[in-house]
Amino acid sequence: MKHHSGANVLAEHSGLDREGKYLTFSLGQEEYGIGILKVKEIIGMMRITPVPQTPEYVKGVINLRGKVIPVIDLRMRFGMGENGYTERTCIVVVEIDGQARKLHIGVVVDSVSEVLNIKGSDIEDTPSFGTALNTQYILGMAKTGGGVKILLEIDRVLSNDELGLLDKVA
Repeated sequence: MKHHSGANVLAEHSGLDREGKYLTFSLGQEEYGIGILKVKEIIGMMRITPVPQTPEYVKGVINLRGKVIPVIDLRMRFGMGENGYTERTCIVVVEIDGQARKLHIGVVVDSVSEVLNIKGSDIEDTPSFGTALNTQYILGMAKTGGGVKILLEIDRVLSNDELGLLDKVA
């Protein structure tokens, strides 16, 4: 029985279940990717209404066709420091599995690049950088055309507590 559960753990990290289409975008000098199935839409920057008593990376909420959607700044969430928004700054609306229901959350990124079809064989596990860096939300590292894109498991970028907070905000 023990051997079987070990096989499951290996299967979980095989490249094949990470293979697929990713929306790639940049934050600073780094390129990231989110599984395309998580992406609902990409919109230009719009007015974000701040919500008091929320963490710094929670920019506030937007009204998207009558739906109130919380917006987070990924740069700030990753501790990269704020960057002035430019005409290329976008909000990527993603669907996240919250505790009680699926949540739509806007994620501010510096610029959206392209949709890439990434093969499982081009995805490697995240190198371990010791315990200081939180890598649980990194799905893997994709080797593409001479560079590396960091694939995000967007459901894990926010903890359950943070998702609970955003659920209340919306």
